[in-house]
Amino acid sequence: MTKARRRSTAFMLSCQTGLVALLLPLAAGLSAQQQPPGAYGSVYSPRATMARVYPGGGLRVMPPATGFDVREFEAQAQSLVTTQKIPGLAMAIVQGGQVLSARGYGVTDVHQPEMIDAHTVFRLASLSKSFASTVTGMMVAEGSLRWDTRVIDYYPTLQFSHPDAAWRLSVADVLSHRVGVSHNAFDRDLERDQDYYTLVRKLADTPMQCWPGECYAYQNIAYSLIGDVITGASGQPFEEVVARRLFKPLGMHDASYGLEGIAASKRWAKPHVHAGRGWTSLHPKPNYYWVAPAAGVNASISDMTQWLLAQSGYRPDVLSGSLLATLHSPLIDTPSELRGSKWRRDRLNSAGYGLGWRIFDYAGHRLVYHGGAVQGYRGVIALMPERDLGVVVLWNSTSSAPSGLLPAILDRAIGIHPQPWIESESDPEEGLYAQRPSGPSVAVPQAQVQGQTQANDGAGVEASVSNANPH
Repeated sequence: MTKARRRSTAFMLSCQTGLVALLLPLAAGLSAQQQPPGAYGSVYSPRATMARVYPGGGLRVMPPATGFDVREFEAQAQSLVTTQKIPGLAMAIVQGGQVLSARGYGVTDVHQPEMIDAHTVFRLASLSKSFASTVTGMMVAEGSLRWDTRVIDYYPTLQFSHPDAAWRLSVADVLSHRVGVSHNAFDRDLERDQDYYTLVRKLADTPMQCWPGECYAYQNIAYSLIGDVITGASGQPFEEVVARRLFKPLGMHDASYGLEGIAASKRWAKPHVHAGRGWTSLHPKPNYYWVAPAAGVNASISDMTQWLLAQSGYRPDVLSGSLLATLHSPLIDTPSELRGSKWRRDRLNSAGYGLGWRIFDYAGHRLVYHGGAVQGYRGVIALMPERDLGVVVLWNSTSSAPSGLLPAILDRAIGIHPQPWIESESDPEEGLYAQRPSGPSVAVPQAQVQGQTQANDGAGVEASVSNANPH
């Protein structure tokens, strides 16, 4: 048995034996309306999040390992700037409901430099997805939506290449990237300035890879259908719903949506790309702001400390424990996420996608995670419930080096001597552009779509198939 398999097996057994008593009443207490379709049993149990919100509920929360010192990570962040590897970044670390660090490093613009501080605003790119899923969950909890609500009920002209597919697509399918079309469908066209609704119409012309709900392929255009659902169900624009229900009550005073939102900020970080041996700043492009649920949020590191605390269970007045449990539970396997950057290859034993969040087994510890990147901005966010730890790193350049801060922090928290992750990070993380496919995309024959689609490793259909029954 390999070392990684042993770690994964031990992790699985500890969850199954130590928390089974909590699972039964939790499963019995959740109605079909509260539970998204397609959840499968795995090492990533919603029990962990429930236990965080309700102490003593089954998860043994331990403090970070001896030697965990935020000054070490602050020094590493500062070093990235002083050695001119990046123009600037902002980083936040929360633990046990306390903000241990929330600081800026470097400058907003290499040509007109202002120091980055805790209120400097960055684009969040795909870190935006969890805001869309969270506000959806709040509407499910109050009864104005269901996880199995059909998207077509709020977008009646939605069509796919198979006539029955649109009737099957649920809210939970959209938020877990189980739409059934190939990965990043029409992102390149979005980058060529085609508008969102034109690209939604194009979904009718792209081959289906599987039935909705049965396979995973990362999306931005299709993910943003949730904005139309929320607008239709609430009677208010999607962005206003998020601002009213999340930004304002959580005290995210610098947060906004869109190009106008970031431009109106008192201080915001300009995007940077390499120019010769240095960096040059750019004007932000509007394209991915057009898919606001997938990539439209702007926020400061001060805002993100509040988001970390809320997602960690410290704002039950806004986000309930049952909601967090649902959001942080995987609905489908995502084995392609075990590849890519070195920390993923070395530390991850398994990977899945929930509702706007990735859920990893990081060296035997549950990790709720997302990454994002768009034209000169990048960021990562992670929660490790067993250590009651949350981390966000945002930066204003295309460099991948700052992403190494996250595994350095996680390793220290669980007592593993960290590798030189910052020096080794050279692979792209989770960008809005081309995602890492598991193989060449192939169209699923209509006859196969009419039956139950199966994963085909050899043919290139990504081996990420939900255990849900066809719906």
